[in-house]
Amino acid sequence: MKRILRHYIIDTFSLWTVSTIAQGLVFGEGVKTLFLAGAGVTCVSLLAKPVINLLLLPLNLITFGLFRWVSSAIVIYLVTLIVPKFEVIGFHTTKFSSPWLDFPALNFKGFWAYIGFSFLFSLIAQFIYWLIKK
Repeated sequence: MKRILRHYIIDTFSLWTVSTIAQGLVFGEGVKTLFLAGAGVTCVSLLAKPVINLLLLPLNLITFGLFRWVSSAIVIYLVTLIVPKFEVIGFHTTKFSSPWLDFPALNFKGFWAYIGFSFLFSLIAQFIYWLIKK
């Protein structure tokens, strides 16, 4: 139970963080939809993601695990089907520039929007898991 609660908190926080970094992730009823989407991501990640990863295993082996973001994109897509008022309409970021890094503005639609959100979501969630593990 403690593990599931930890996953839920991290997934919900990661969804919120991703939605503040990039535009296009819509929570129709605000915080209520965010919490439902977090629960959906947690359930789908714990139940369906192992099956999805098993089905994508040959592609993951060929690409040395770089295809794993597609499984996260499938998870986000399944959650948009399950949770009402939660949708991905596009992936839009603004240009970020600092003395050390330059990130261009990105605009993706459709499948690539899911890939963009899954990349950010995975990056943030794995960083939080790494912090907790230390």
